[in-house]
Amino acid sequence: MVASAKLFVENEIALRFHDKLLRGLSTLKLKQLLKRKNPYLFRAKAVHVASELVTQILNAHLSSNEETIFGDFLEALAIHICAEAFGGRKSTTEGIDLEFERGNVRYIVSIKSGPNWGNSQQIKRMKANFAQAKKIAGKSRLEAVNGCCYGKEAQTNKGTHFKYCGQDFWEHISGVDDFYQQIVEPLGTNARVRTEEFAMKYAQVVNQFTAEFIDDFCDASGQINWDELLKFNSGRTST
Repeated sequence: MVASAKLFVENEIALRFHDKLLRGLSTLKLKQLLKRKNPYLFRAKAVHVASELVTQILNAHLSSNEETIFGDFLEALAIHICAEAFGGRKSTTEGIDLEFERGNVRYIVSIKSGPNWGNSQQIKRMKANFAQAKKIAGKSRLEAVNGCCYGKEAQTNKGTHFKYCGQDFWEHISGVDDFYQQIVEPLGTNARVRTEEFAMKYAQVVNQFTAEFIDDFCDASGQINWDELLKFNSGRTST
């Protein structure tokens, strides 16, 4: 199973993570980013250099995007691992990612990247999804699990469900106690080459966006025209 997991990581990390990041970077538009960011924040931080502002908004976007894309990859990896270990399968039930049987218990799992993944409303929705799945299962022995791919959780029994993080989560779906450590090495396969490829594209986008920003939002002296930037970001749409 460990060999299968390594092969999955090596084959899928490029397709599900690196390639998606590159495609996302290639299709970005400066003005789309500017519309999503808070110009008052950058003004309060005394950002005066166009390339610095562009870099900050681009990095904020990429950080969020990386978390989402890598989270999707880890979910796919977890389902693959569990399929090998316990015949796990991707669930078709709303809000549930994985279903499997271990021993005499059927588990339904909502997979998240880390332990601090949601607000109170999102957690409430997850609990409602668990309750609905248990209702459908009837008298069958069913346990609900919020599985987090990294992090720790001292109090695993939440009453309505269990919360397993990091080592506990990977052991729960694989049956291997140190599995969380065994998947680290294959994640780095070809990482240096792909990182260099991304860095080249990133530099290209920063340069392109900086030139565009200077043309559209800097005055003749080279200073950022905050009035124009605010109008673009927050001004009333003409009818």
